[in-house]
Parts: sequence; C-alpha cells; structure tokens
Amino acid sequence: MTLRVRFWGTRGSVPAPGPTTVRYGGNTPCVEVRAPDGALVVLDAGTGIRALGQALVAEAGGGPVEGDIFLTHAHWDHIQGLPFFAPLFRPGSRFTIWGADGMEAGIDAVVRDQMAPAVFPFAFDELRAAVQFRSLDDQERRHAGYGIEALRVRHPGGAYGYRLTSRGAGGDDQGLVYVSDNELNAAAAYGSAPGWRDALVRFAAGARVLVHDAMYTREEYAEHKGWGHSTFDEAVELAVDAGVETLVLYHHSPDRTDEELDGRVAECRDAVARRGSTVAVVAAAEGMVLSV
Repeated sequence: MTLRVRFWGTRGSVPAPGPTTVRYGGNTPCVEVRAPDGALVVLDAGTGIRALGQALVAEAGGGPVEGDIFLTHAHWDHIQGLPFFAPLFRPGSRFTIWGADGMEAGIDAVVRDQMAPAVFPFAFDELRAAVQFRSLDDQERRHAGYGIEALRVRHPGGAYGYRLTSRGAGGDDQGLVYVSDNELNAAAAYGSAPGWRDALVRFAAGARVLVHDAMYTREEYAEHKGWGHSTFDEAVELAVDAGVETLVLYHHSPDRTDEELDGRVAECRDAVARRGSTVAVVAAAEGMVLSV
C-alpha cells in the first residue's frame, strides 16, 4: 500500500505563469497526498490549491470534502491560495490546518489576516466549512492511513519539513519527505543547534521520495544568502547523504524557465553519478503524480 502524491504548485515566492513556465508550472507550493485509505493530506496552500480545490469539489459531486492541510510555514506563497480553495465554501466540509511546535497561533492569525476586510472581500469567519487550527508537536501524528512527523528547518521566521509514511497492511517506513523551504548552507546564520544537518539527514534517511527546496544556482545564492533557500548542488548532496530513492527539485525560482530547469536536472543527475549514487533526480511539475 502506497501514498499517492500529486503536485499542484511547484514555484517559489510568487506565481509565475507564462509561456516559459508551462511544463513545470507557475503556481506556488501545493502538494496533494492520498493515503491508502483515501484520506486527503494537503502540503502547503499556495496558489496551486485553487485547482486542487476545484478537482476535489468535482470529485465529490459538489458535496462536502474533508482533509488535513499541513503548512510548512505562514509566508504568503504557502498560504495565498486558501481564500480560493473551493471546498472551504461548501457546507459540511471539514478541514484541520496544521502547524508545528508553537506555529499554531501565528498561522491562525496570518491566515485570518489575509482575509481581513482591508485586503479581501470575504472574511475567514464567513467560510461555510468547519476549519480548526492545530499544532503538530514533536510526536508523530498517527492516522488510520498514514503517519506524519515534523522537523524544524532553516528559513526566516521558522519553517518545518514533514515526513509521511503509509500505514496498514503493506505499509512501510520509506515514505515521502517534504522540505519546501530550507537553507542548507552552513554559513547562513540561524542559530541552529550543533548537528542540525545530521538531524536532517536522519529525518530524510531512506525515503522513497525527497521533495526539497532547490531555488538557486550556486551563483544566484551568492546574492541571496540568508533568504532561506538552497542550491541545486546542496539538494543533491543531501539526497545522496540520506540515501533516498528519488530527489524532486522543488520551489523553483519564478525566473527559472522550463528549458533552464531541464538543464539543471541534467546537471544534478551528472552530480549524482559522480558521487557513485543511484538517486534519481526529477524537477517537480504541476500534474506530476508519484506513488510513494
């Protein structure tokens, strides 16, 4: 029994629609995960969640939808799709929006504030779905169809990575590791505890799929140190060290064209080969489906 993963938004910072981003997509982060029992998990709520919501309503025949939304953090590009998520306007729908380790109050406030009258015509409290905010603590949350645990990663304002594993007959512990925003360069100042990278390697170890921030080239990073994102090279090094099966490059720069991403994927595959590793490398694309 496996997790089914579909990408609805792959771009970082700001939506980037247009003719040069058609294949990999221009929406900001959103990933749908279906557990073996059909349970719905949504990772981040960028603009990609709008199309996901339309698909969910159609699948439900216009009826209510239930699920869990796990936000890595509350920056705009990870929450800006929530006001346009159709199931939230359906009576009977039920969603829990999760943060982690003290993020609950901050996420609650930011999600509500982005629908304040000064900036949005429809207040959060007018939504027809039942929505609650919860905090995921250090312990793994266990659901009938999946388990999920969180790890603090390096990003301004704080952010988390998630590891999901399938449960039940035939389930395994390899699963999916999702780290949308994370700065792997050790020289960036975050006050991280000693051994933070080793902890991240252990967190991702043996995963079937690692989805990781790869926003910058090495040259671009020199101008963006401290902005909370990693390079292609660093994502590859992490994937190889953690022994994952597949690395999915994620949180694409809004300036990155489809053609350039093709080239970067090829370079990453060459880097894996030079390390003598068998890690497969792909770039996240809207509509891409993986069985994990």
